[in-house]
Formats: sequence, C-alpha cells, structure tokens
Amino acid sequence: MGMMSELLERLRNAGVPLDEEIAEAMEDVEPSIFTDFNLEPFWHDRPVPFQFTSNGATRTISAPHMIVTLLHHLEIQEGQHTLIVGSKGGYLAALVDSIVGPSGAITIIEPHDEVRLHTEERLEFYPSSSLVRVLRPVDLESNDEMDRAVDRVLITGAVRTVPLGIDHLVQDGGFILGPFGGPVHQRLTKKERQGDNWYDTDLGGVVFGPMDVGESERGALDPESLADHIEDALNLVGGLIEIEEDTVARVCDLVQSLREMPDDLPSLDEDSTEEDVMEHPVVDLLMSEIEWLGPLWPFFSEFLAIELESPGAPEVEIGDFFGGHEDLVP
Repeated sequence: MGMMSELLERLRNAGVPLDEEIAEAMEDVEPSIFTDFNLEPFWHDRPVPFQFTSNGATRTISAPHMIVTLLHHLEIQEGQHTLIVGSKGGYLAALVDSIVGPSGAITIIEPHDEVRLHTEERLEFYPSSSLVRVLRPVDLESNDEMDRAVDRVLITGAVRTVPLGIDHLVQDGGFILGPFGGPVHQRLTKKERQGDNWYDTDLGGVVFGPMDVGESERGALDPESLADHIEDALNLVGGLIEIEEDTVARVCDLVQSLREMPDDLPSLDEDSTEEDVMEHPVVDLLMSEIEWLGPLWPFFSEFLAIELESPGAPEVEIGDFFGGHEDLVP
C-alpha cells in the first residue's frame, strides 16, 4: 500500500468524511508536482510549504484532512465551474480537475504575483483534463475571462467578508465555501445563493492563515495586524468567560490607538537591540497599558492556545519538526 493509500485509510478510520471521488483524486494527483519541499509532514496529515515569498510569508498546501473536508463540503459535480480564491500552489485545483472532468472548468484567483507565477509553472506539469486558468483579481472584471457562470467558490484563506466581485459570479443554487472571521479564529461557512438571497450554513470552527499574503508578511509589531489579533481574541475569549465592561472598553481603546498609529513606524529585525525594541512606539503603547493588560494576557494565551489536529497521522509521530501553521482546527 502506497503512502497516499495509507494516509487515506487513516483518515477514514478517524471519521473524516472521505467521498470516493475525492479519494480517487487524491490517489491520482501527485502532491510533489506542486512543492519542492519534503512531503513528510503531508504524509503525517500536516500542512507542507510550497513557497516562501521574498517578503517572508510562508504559503502552504493544506493538511490532507482539511483538503478532504473542504472538498467534501464543496460538493463538486462533474462538469461544474469552480472558482478557487487563493491557489494553494495549484494542488487543490488539480484535485478539483480530477473530479469535474473534461466538461468542467477551474478558475484560480491568486492576488500575489510570486504565488501566481509558482502556480502557473507547476500546473504546466500537470496533465489537466478540464479548462484550468490562473488569473489576477482584476481579471474578474473582464467579461472575456469570466464568460461562464460559477457553480462553486472555494476561499482558501481567512477573510472577514466575501472578496469584492465574487458573489455576483455565483449562479442560482451555487455557493461559496470558506473560513470567515478574524486572524485568530474563523467559522467554515457555506454561503448558498437562492435567487437574490444568500443563506449561511455554519460548518464549524477552523483557523486558517490570511487570504491576503501581505498580512503574513507584516512584522510582529505591525500595529494594524496586532489590533486585528487583539480584537479577534477579545471576541473569542469574551464568548467563553465574563470580562468586565471597563476592561472591554480599555481593550477597544487600545485597538483604536493601534489603528491610529502612522504607517511609517520603524521596523525591527534580527539586528535590533533590546533598546530598539523597548523604544518602539507599539511596545511603548503596550507597556503604558501593562497595569490592566498584564493580568488579562494569560487568559488570552490560554484560550488562544490551538493545537494542530492531524487525524490522519500515524500513531507514532516523528518529533515536532512540523511546527504550527494555517489549517488548524481547535
């Protein structure tokens, strides 16, 4: 039995919904086409990188259990047109291609130039049976490019709302599937179009990396990113424990102060001294609020501790070289 067959068997035994056509697609498509990185994490049901961007963002092929889950909820049928927002290196598109067949079509929207180039290059080595295109977001505005109604939309990174220009492409009865929420926690949501109305189905909590690669490339002390994380953490923790109104107000004020910081703050790198760090405006702001923020931080840390789920991993794991990344399930 090959590595993929063993992985799929473990996923079945763990109760992950594995449809026959998805299993066949996983067997047919070789993931090594889409990444040059070691596939050992993949066989242990972990995400595997396919690219490090020039600005330091890591882009991954999702963990197999998440891939299977997304494809299961996508309910793809032969001949359909599927729009994938965020390429995942082209691997997901290849799997969808195996399911929709020659009469189907796949359109990938990839906003990041480096990732889009990687995806185009790798798909050249994949013998697709359907029409597979890799486009920029701006191409959605072209009637020539989008000349066929979309049956399914799969969003592969965290978003707060449906990306602009997507919803009007979905035909009646079609739907959008993706992780909706902030940077800390999202809900996997199916948004189905019925006439002029949209109906949401909550499919559970997930944690994905941001759809916008630029968010992954921000530094740890980027005030906008930090504000997003604190705001998302407050919403998550506030739903689990009672937080005093005065403390909530203070957190909201801190978030607002972070958002109002200028864009040209000094950057920090590995050569920055401790003095550089302590004098950074973001650190200075946080330290000024430490009296009330300090006691609250352990609660944030406890509730935001997310362990990587790998239901398809062998019983004996190989150390902890995998690390945490997107596609996490709390």
